[in-house]
Amino acid sequence: MKFKFYVLVIVSLSIISCRTRFYTENDFASVLKIDSHVHIRSDKGYFEEQAVSDNFLLVTLGVDHGDSADIEEQHHYARLSAGKYPGRVFHGPTFLFDTAGWGTEQWSRKVISQLEKDISGGAITVKIWKNIGMTVRDRSGKFIMVDDPGLDPVISFIKSKNLPITGHLGEPRNCWLPLDQMTVRGDSNYFARNTQYHMYLHPEYPSYEDQINARDNMLAKHPDLKFIACHLGSLEWNVDSLARRLDRFPNMVVDMSARISHLQYQTVQDRKRVRDFCIKYQDRLLYGTDVGESGTSNPEGFKTRMHNTWADDWKYFVTDEEMTSGSFRGTFQGLKLPKEVVDKIYSRNAIKWYNLENVR
Repeated sequence: MKFKFYVLVIVSLSIISCRTRFYTENDFASVLKIDSHVHIRSDKGYFEEQAVSDNFLLVTLGVDHGDSADIEEQHHYARLSAGKYPGRVFHGPTFLFDTAGWGTEQWSRKVISQLEKDISGGAITVKIWKNIGMTVRDRSGKFIMVDDPGLDPVISFIKSKNLPITGHLGEPRNCWLPLDQMTVRGDSNYFARNTQYHMYLHPEYPSYEDQINARDNMLAKHPDLKFIACHLGSLEWNVDSLARRLDRFPNMVVDMSARISHLQYQTVQDRKRVRDFCIKYQDRLLYGTDVGESGTSNPEGFKTRMHNTWADDWKYFVTDEEMTSGSFRGTFQGLKLPKEVVDKIYSRNAIKWYNLENVR
């Protein structure tokens, strides 16, 4: 009888221990989370209000579309949001890649001068975008890649400020495929609307391998650079390929923004491989969505969509329930990652790599 009692106690304790090792869907609102990749271009506060409701902090990043006025507008709203929501919103500016004077000391001095002002305004990172490698060219018409020596002074300056560079370099490998061969609908929809970036239509442009190699060469030249690679480092299609880069570059981490569907797509084929990857590289992954808000006329609709996006992603990482995605056919099972892994992906890694130690 006594033996049965001890067995019952042990089993009960094991069940309790197992439960406390994992979060549930119901823990969503109580856990502090950071969306490390958003774009706030409004003073309405819709994004920020939903973030407060869902216990999120936000990192809003600039994008260089080749228009100085557009960049300044982005910076204006980012600084405004960070000022209105101190300790809850953080910002990372970009810089205009004006090719006039490219390759000269004057060019780098001009960029650095602007970055001095932006960084003094509380920036936590500097963002570089896919126009480097995909659109900007030198005077001879040659594409300027991110490993070009002309960028070295700017990179060195950012390092001297003890800031990471956040980089969206290249595109998903789907970008070099026909629309009907792309693995997720998010990519096929995007490139159908933005044909200028659909590299399958532009075989004369740098290849996918060119983009990845240039990024890797840049990191090899600057091994002490803290580099936050957006969108799973444009290696979203294969966690093994991404793992090799994380092994090679210990100061590189990746955010998951706009690429979680690619992890889910791989989960359909091999859940264990994706789960093992997330656990092994738990210190190198940052949660993010890449959602933007520009003063929508339907704030409640935006807030609902944002909440559902965040809640669905949380479900994927913390439960083992069967799920579906609007991005591809098939079902997949949630990863049910341990609490300590979830905490790193959702907040601790962003706090460390973006130097947000004073975050509550």
